Amino acid sequence: MLTLLIAYLGGVLTILSPCVLPVLPFVFAGTDRPFRSHGLPLLAGMGIAFCAAATLAAVGGSSAIAVHQTGRSAALILMALFGIALMLPAVAERLARPLVALGQRLSHGQRGGIAAPFVLGVSTGLLWAPCAGPILGLVLTAAALNGAGPGTTLLLAAYAAGACTSLAAALLLGGRVLPVLKRFLRAGEWARRGAGAAVLASVGALALGVDAQLLSRLPVDVTPGIEQSLLEKLGAGKPHPQAVQTYAPTAAEAGFRRVVATTQDRGPLSALSGATEWINSPPLMPQDLRGKVVLVNFWTYSCINCLRTLPYLNAWAEKYKDAGLVVVGVHTPEFAFEKLPANVRRATANLRVGYPVVLDNDFAIWRAFGNRAWPAFYFVDAQGRVRHQQFGEDQYAQSERVLQQLLTEVAREPLAPGVVSPTGEGVQAAPGPRPALSGETYLGHERGSGFVSRDRAVLGRVQAYRGAGSLRVDQWTLHGDWTIEPDRIVLARAQGRIAYRFHARDLHLVLGPEADGKPVRFRVLVDGKPPLNDHGSDVDAQGNGIVDAHRLYQLVRQPGGGKESLFEIEFLDAGAQAYAFTFG
Repeated sequence: MLTLLIAYLGGVLTILSPCVLPVLPFVFAGTDRPFRSHGLPLLAGMGIAFCAAATLAAVGGSSAIAVHQTGRSAALILMALFGIALMLPAVAERLARPLVALGQRLSHGQRGGIAAPFVLGVSTGLLWAPCAGPILGLVLTAAALNGAGPGTTLLLAAYAAGACTSLAAALLLGGRVLPVLKRFLRAGEWARRGAGAAVLASVGALALGVDAQLLSRLPVDVTPGIEQSLLEKLGAGKPHPQAVQTYAPTAAEAGFRRVVATTQDRGPLSALSGATEWINSPPLMPQDLRGKVVLVNFWTYSCINCLRTLPYLNAWAEKYKDAGLVVVGVHTPEFAFEKLPANVRRATANLRVGYPVVLDNDFAIWRAFGNRAWPAFYFVDAQGRVRHQQFGEDQYAQSERVLQQLLTEVAREPLAPGVVSPTGEGVQAAPGPRPALSGETYLGHERGSGFVSRDRAVLGRVQAYRGAGSLRVDQWTLHGDWTIEPDRIVLARAQGRIAYRFHARDLHLVLGPEADGKPVRFRVLVDGKPPLNDHGSDVDAQGNGIVDAHRLYQLVRQPGGGKESLFEIEFLDAGAQAYAFTFG
């Protein structure tokens, strides 16, 4: 109930956001109609359409997006007819009687029927795309992770109901003000034509994408700030138990790990049947794992914290394979490119992962374990019970002793003494002795932070950026022609640059080549100079490198330890895609 209340209040606050502006002309064009027979059906249709479209977007793929785009195009045509009917009913009737009759019915709601305004509301709902503030972000994240179901639709319906409540209040107020204005101005027909002009202007803006360009230049900080305060006051500001996050423990957390005993007999191992594909092994069924100790590791191949655990997982799988240990890597993707089986197969081969890996593209295994982070480890005994779990890297000696304890319970021969101490190379190398002061930074606008520029960020289209004059630690800027998308930034023309001031030993950047796979050349500078001895494994001493696949690239590794430095990367070819900075 608390979650539903939060979703509802988030919808109520939507009216304070500039992102609701494009649909206001459609809503208020019928202010002179009775609220019960026109306004209420219109808002109901709007809420239902938004709820259905958002559910499809949250749990569907490209086909759902195509369906929504088709509906959106149809809605734009219908709304254009509505605007023409409001502006020029006589002329429009002579040009196209059947279509105008439909437009007139939509604008008037003949004979008090609710069907026409309801259809109008459905069309408006397909055009409505509110700002994704903290509350809607939590709702959509839960929908994406939990899959389709009544809970997903109910949360989105609560959000839509909240938005319709605030619009209804504004519509009722407008309905009282408009008659007074008509009597005072004696210009009812002009008011009607003005409403039609506003509708047509909104249709044109939505069709051409002008609304996104204009709204990106408006301040949108008010509503998210109110929503965040609301979440904190209601105690809902903490991540959802299944929220996706990369786990990087602080110094205070380094020694803390939970030990969990469960009486569920093989429940988690049965969940492995939810895999979409297996790598390095045929599908492992519960009967295949009976009597085995199983270490389940949740990871994703562009996560630096995950990559640094691979040497230990490989070493444990080899050392204890004859003692009955089975290591299973559950690859649950963070970015869209990590959902492609070919990419995961290539990554496991390049990273020399030798144990079974299962693809969990639908988060089915993630949900079955109640997991909440990358990397995560679940230690399952020979009876199928989870005896220990750990989030984050490090604590390897403790983890191996847990494995030894579980294996000793079923071992027929003495185990090899001691613990492994592998040496990782490149992106698998251990982090520095001191924690990095810079934290993971996403570059797409959905989770991005730290961006500064002399030019206002423009979302969804190419924009020329001149960069910022100076940067503080954990701030970054762009030079050149870039498109800022939800989960990444894409370079439109060659010679584009990213600058980031960081404080850490290592700097990594998740990158991808052009959409057609053509490699992209780049050059790295540290404090304005080639990195020389401070170069990472994916660049040479002069800072030269090539983006040839979607993955994490190690660009800076300072042997002397972490310090504050200015990092710059210049792409010599167009098409580079950048997702997130990570440090070590």
